[in-house]
Amino acid sequence: MTKVLVVDDDFMVAKLHSRYVSAVDGFTVVGVAHSGAEALRAAGALRPDLLLLDIYLPDMDGIGVLRSLRAAGHGVDALFITAARDAGTIRSALRAGALHYLIKPFDRAALREQLLHVASLRSRLDGLDEARQEDVDQIFGTRPPGSRELPKGLAAHTAELVDRILREHPSGLSATECARAGSLSRVSARRYLEYFAETGRAEVTLRYGGTGRPERRYRGVG
Repeated sequence: MTKVLVVDDDFMVAKLHSRYVSAVDGFTVVGVAHSGAEALRAAGALRPDLLLLDIYLPDMDGIGVLRSLRAAGHGVDALFITAARDAGTIRSALRAGALHYLIKPFDRAALREQLLHVASLRSRLDGLDEARQEDVDQIFGTRPPGSRELPKGLAAHTAELVDRILREHPSGLSATECARAGSLSRVSARRYLEYFAETGRAEVTLRYGGTGRPERRYRGVG
């Protein structure tokens, strides 16, 4: 069970995020804080595994909270949830060790997706004694498509395009939808999507409709 501390200065928002977290299997909210000082005290007392951390707090920013916890030796992970959109803040969050950064407003599905990603990372690490490079790539995120040797007939720039489209559609999409988003032929989009699935960079699910074969849908991994 992953213990979560929700940190947001808005009481109603904190309550909503807590409800979202509690609805995801494997996660439990152990506390809520509405300021940086409260977050530091709660983290020390409750020892959460994960912070849902806002940037804008009344006494200090969320990045300062995470840095203070890390300096004090708390090995807690952080998922920033904030309205801050400027690149400097996002860069600072990344440098402070954020696992991810969700920009408000977002829907329940987006948060659920990130929580499942956190659970996947924890599971992978817990199951490893010694990592292969492939394991590390999955934990830290895939390398740019151009940095890998592609099969004959696949181009790096098209692989980068399809990779970006996958990341822009975290809930998944079909080859037809990918082709439309990237101005590609359906056959070409499917070749790249299948390659990503074969190399562990995408997951495939089947959607059953009416008559005919089920639709293959692809979702990026990592």
